[in-house]
Amino acid sequence: MTHILIIGAGECGARAAFCLREKGFPGEITLVGAEEHLPYERPPLSKDALLLGHAPRLVSDAARYLEAGITVLTGISAENIEPLGKTVRLSDGRNLAYDQLLLTTGARPRPFPGQNPVAAASGTRIRTLRTHGDAVAIRAALQPGTHLAIIGGGFIGLELAATARKLGARVTLVEGLPRILSRGVPEELAAVVAERHKAEGVEILCGVKIRGLEENREGAKILLDDDSTIAADLIVVGIGAIPNIELARDAGLAIDNGIAVDASLRTSVPDIFAAGDCCSFPLSHYGNRRLRLEAWRNAQDQGQLAAANLLGAEETITAIPWFWSDQYDLTLQIAGLADGAAQTVRREMAQGAFILFHLDAGGRLIAASGIGPGNTVARDIRLAEMMIAAGIHPDPAALAAPDTKLKTLLAA
Repeated sequence: MTHILIIGAGECGARAAFCLREKGFPGEITLVGAEEHLPYERPPLSKDALLLGHAPRLVSDAARYLEAGITVLTGISAENIEPLGKTVRLSDGRNLAYDQLLLTTGARPRPFPGQNPVAAASGTRIRTLRTHGDAVAIRAALQPGTHLAIIGGGFIGLELAATARKLGARVTLVEGLPRILSRGVPEELAAVVAERHKAEGVEILCGVKIRGLEENREGAKILLDDDSTIAADLIVVGIGAIPNIELARDAGLAIDNGIAVDASLRTSVPDIFAAGDCCSFPLSHYGNRRLRLEAWRNAQDQGQLAAANLLGAEETITAIPWFWSDQYDLTLQIAGLADGAAQTVRREMAQGAFILFHLDAGGRLIAASGIGPGNTVARDIRLAEMMIAAGIHPDPAALAAPDTKLKTLLAA
């Protein structure tokens, strides 16, 4: 019987396993994950799971894996891949043979320079947020009046700040760059987010240079370059993630800001695929520039694409990058990559919401970024995503006009 082995039991690996069954694969499927939990969704970790103390939101319950004939090994990590012999050695001493291998090993938090990654994962006063266990530990520390210092003004840091304020904590957010959300989020949107946080009582400090971190039983400190300090009860470091490529690298697979795959998610070894946060891939809509995405929907899309190609479909990546973030009552959504834009058009919407449409030098729509309360921008961002995928060159004046229905531009 053919055996497909999936290393990495997160959203991407779980979606791939179920998709293999949905597409009729009759062979053996084994999903291996280092965490004790069944695969779960990560977006709630900085939001509802932290606020309400929820259990992990599982991708599927145990009964469904059993019904689908998917073997899930939790609390076990892969230690070595032998590509020639097609075997993987596990941390419990077993060697699993495979016919095809999918790596969905994800990413881990980037530690602060000089910070011990192990200490960051298990420390009491200086922590990172990536797993359900991290969220549980942070929630336990956040009581009304607790002073939380967050290093990093990206999505994780800002979502954590919003949630901590709802829990009654005092929050100081420290960003080394001149503004928050400097990666991939237009300044106009970032300004709205920053003002909302300030209105909620979050102290945001940008352009701050940090010399080091300290902790003891009583608290923790951020040591700044100007010799001042920020004292806090808890520090959470949210300065990005590092792809988990060590297993692939040691097996001789090509690495390029992640496990390098082609447009069908195949690695440099023919029987091994990679998908999700751990891999970098070429994106045809943007001149085949290589990209690595840490995004919930990308994990789902690539899990399904990898499953299809493990079964010989030879399909290529066509999905447009899409990101979202919820903070307070605001939802921010971005479709596409705006960093090659030559022109930006603003479209005002109801309830103070707006969307920025980004066009390249030839007038092709390459990205759209929107923000507003609730789902006010969701429908138009979805239509913009379809326009980007279709390679449409819309009239900028029509994009800016609130009464122009985007469907008409998509159909033109």
